[in-house]
Amino acid sequence: MAKMTKVRLYAGLRQALAEAQEYERGVGVDLRVTEIPAPPKPLKPAEIRRIRESLHASQTVFARLLCVSPKAVQSWEQGLRRPQNTALRLLEIAKANPRVLLSAS
Repeated sequence: MAKMTKVRLYAGLRQALAEAQEYERGVGVDLRVTEIPAPPKPLKPAEIRRIRESLHASQTVFARLLCVSPKAVQSWEQGLRRPQNTALRLLEIAKANPRVLLSAS
């Protein structure tokens, strides 16, 4: 099994070297680049409230749209807790286009 791993590693290195040489010669190389967005920035309690109010939603309805508990939304708006990554990403999307949350329901 160790020999098979070495063979695959060698083949991968050999292919990478060949692609690097083609790139240096100016030959078109299929380079795949994936840009990952930066992590969402923390939101202030007032910003979260503004997002919710832009949807004309109660804390309970807003919580259901975000798939979190109403207590979580209440805590965020009071500044007792901060939303974590997934909720922050949804809030970021809702901030840019509030109607997206309504259409996803």
